[in-house]
Amino acid sequence: MIRPSLSHRLLNLAQTLLILGGMAAIAWVVLSTFAGPETTLLIVALSLAGLALAPSLSRELLLRGYRARPLGPRDWPEGVAVLHELARRAGLPRPPELWYVPSQVPNAFAMGRPEESAVCVSDALLRLLTPRELAAVLAHEVAHIAHRDLWLMGLADAMSRAVSVASWLGQFLLILNLPLLAAGAATFPWGALLLLVFSPTIMALLQLSLSRRREYDADLGAALLTGDPEALASALTKLERLSGRFWEEIFLPGRRIPEPSLLRTHPPTEDRVARLRALAPQKRYPSPSIFCHSPPDGFPTPSRPRFHRYGLWF
Repeated sequence: MIRPSLSHRLLNLAQTLLILGGMAAIAWVVLSTFAGPETTLLIVALSLAGLALAPSLSRELLLRGYRARPLGPRDWPEGVAVLHELARRAGLPRPPELWYVPSQVPNAFAMGRPEESAVCVSDALLRLLTPRELAAVLAHEVAHIAHRDLWLMGLADAMSRAVSVASWLGQFLLILNLPLLAAGAATFPWGALLLLVFSPTIMALLQLSLSRRREYDADLGAALLTGDPEALASALTKLERLSGRFWEEIFLPGRRIPEPSLLRTHPPTEDRVARLRALAPQKRYPSPSIFCHSPPDGFPTPSRPRFHRYGLWF
């Protein structure tokens, strides 16, 4: 079983706290500048309460938007057994629910907190990956749940949205007061103006940086749960090729505009694969050979991806 070193865990914790602390400091300065300390404290309290109460509601809405169907032991005993085993290894207090998404887009995602969570897999993912690769992808999602990444990213998103709203409101008030500023009847500090303009961008970059850090750590967590980093590396390679980048590099080299690393929500696949393959495989858990490769029977025909009026792909 692969165990991260103490120095790695401490460094990862320090980086996460530093990013979240930076976002919290910017959010406090922006909100308190335009709303005052008392109102800012109220906003913080309401945001934390929303994060505590909203997961179950947002989960139901998201699952409904994807037309997801639950998979119980009677529907798919093999898949449920593998997910329960991964949850046991991760030390989750309760195994995640398994859901099937009838989509032709290969995808898997998790939601909820360790006490009440769900893992969704699409039809295309079940058909694309081998049993070994599917177990690694499920382990990646279980690692996200065990690390409470969903709550951390929700907190970062709430702070980022609050700063964006405050920034737009401040700019709107500034435009309304332009006649007074031009007449010299009012003044506006340049520091506050710079804060209005650049704070949303800085928050977004910090949020993306946090997302990439949590993805790297979930990859390591998946390798820890399965003892098989090569399986996840193989799955990521398949998904990257299916996305079109592989064929573009062969037939149209250099034609794709490079995506700046600061603007990626996920780390580059080649970096993730290289990190996984650098992990020396140690003692492995038994291979999850019982994992059923084909999707369960009796579920809707997968739909082609389309953009829903509410912005949901399914």
